[in-house]
Amino acid sequence: MFTGIIEEIGEILAVQRNAASMILTIKAQKILDDIQVGDSVATNGVCLTVVGIAGSSFQADVMHETMRRSSLGKLKIGSRVNLERAMRADGRFGGHMVAGHIDGTGTITDIRKDDNAVWYTIAAEQQILRYIIEKGSIAIDGISLTVAAVSKADFSVSIIPHTLQETTLAGRRTGDLVNLENDMVGKYIEKFLIQETQKNASHIDTNFLARNGFI
Repeated sequence: MFTGIIEEIGEILAVQRNAASMILTIKAQKILDDIQVGDSVATNGVCLTVVGIAGSSFQADVMHETMRRSSLGKLKIGSRVNLERAMRADGRFGGHMVAGHIDGTGTITDIRKDDNAVWYTIAAEQQILRYIIEKGSIAIDGISLTVAAVSKADFSVSIIPHTLQETTLAGRRTGDLVNLENDMVGKYIEKFLIQETQKNASHIDTNFLARNGFI
């Protein structure tokens, strides 16, 4: 489990590509203080398992399913990536619950300045947009962000200078793919409601919602 608060920006040192998978070697500094083989590291929002540590870098396997769901397949030597270790039970929870399980990718369609902030508009498929609400949470390349606006085709976030400085967003351009992870709460609620509706073969009303603790 992660919080979406990026700890540092890493750099891809090597990419070993296989038929439908790859092994990444990632240069890091801060997160290497206490990670071990077998630990989880969110890399551009994707939960990867550390399989090797050498000097100032670590290695991680990227399987076929991850390649299909995320933008990691586009990484190359020199690419910068957002890194976050798994959350500690005794630490502050500054972002939102992020599993590191990417729902899909989106495409940056617009970037514009707004005084000290920068707005990013991202187009995404309906299966992702259906769980995005204004003022709700979204993880973009592993960064915990608040949704500022939503339309039928895209959504927008407004980024403060600190986030731009501490993450890879400042280097993003229109047309770039980004990894997206929806707030997991909405997906669980939807599944529960569908299952209950099918089981009871009745419509959802205020009494049903009250009985199940939603109002």
